[in-house]
Amino acid sequence: MLAILRVLAWIAVLVVLAVGALWGLRLAGYGYLLAVSQETVAPVRPDIPFAPLTDDSLEDPDNPTKVFRVDMARVEHDFPLSRAERAALTPANLLALGQEEVDQVYGRLTAGPIPDGPYLGDLFFPRGDDLRPRLEAILGGIEGRIAAEKVDLAEKTGRALWKGKMFYRDERALRNFIEDFRPLEGLIDDPDALPRATVPREGWLKHVLPSTDVWLLFPAKLYCGQSLLDGRRESVIIDYAYNDEMPGYQEHPDALVGRNGLRIRDEIRMIRPGFYLGRAYANKIFLLNFMLYNAELAEAGQPGFAAGDEVAEECWTGEQERQAAN
Repeated sequence: MLAILRVLAWIAVLVVLAVGALWGLRLAGYGYLLAVSQETVAPVRPDIPFAPLTDDSLEDPDNPTKVFRVDMARVEHDFPLSRAERAALTPANLLALGQEEVDQVYGRLTAGPIPDGPYLGDLFFPRGDDLRPRLEAILGGIEGRIAAEKVDLAEKTGRALWKGKMFYRDERALRNFIEDFRPLEGLIDDPDALPRATVPREGWLKHVLPSTDVWLLFPAKLYCGQSLLDGRRESVIIDYAYNDEMPGYQEHPDALVGRNGLRIRDEIRMIRPGFYLGRAYANKIFLLNFMLYNAELAEAGQPGFAAGDEVAEECWTGEQERQAAN
């Protein structure tokens, strides 16, 4: 099993590094871009309940040392999330959770409505209980430390370039906000033909330059489908497999994430109106977490959500009765 984990871990690292290499990043020269894109702050844990990470009531007579993880149905039954607890979750405090805790949050959510319009984004790779990259613990030793440095570099690169997503709900389509970073133009078939948008800037630089220009790249299809983490209910799926059939497709760079490339597939569920938690997979291998936030929708939807207004569910919510309605 450890050998398999090592292989999967290195595949994840290589996928991320391949993205960086294909985009021609030279971090020594672009260090300033990475340094000012996001603030480095110490996240504070949200005050919400979590189930024990292991289920001691189960045992394998043929393998007494086997550790069983608690299943999502039991997490939701024994530790339901109230609306007040979901309101306490923010893009910042999710960064204070280990990956199994992030999984537990995701497993207690439903898809909610398919989003529409612009959502700012942030991303983070799987972390252990000590908030260090989980690959470091899996691989161990020098190999683990090297992998952790590469993951940290990939995370900074991703946060510097990826700014969020634009949803076109009626068309069941989506495009990604990618920083309008001039050294990348040579990797795009026709930069002048790309749709563009202006989005608020994150990090301390927003006090000097409050907005930034982005390209709309990497088209994807939107639909409801089964979660790769929690099959009890559906998620909103962001599927890049057939992006070459979508309007505005440019082989370079859009093919990078498509069916002949990394085969990226995202899925999201709603924490509360205007705020979604997502998971990104490369060829069905879990790669990273991401968050999508629309401040205007979050502010407008908060009073009704807190008051218990019904959520417009567009995807199958599963057969398990929701334990927390308020």
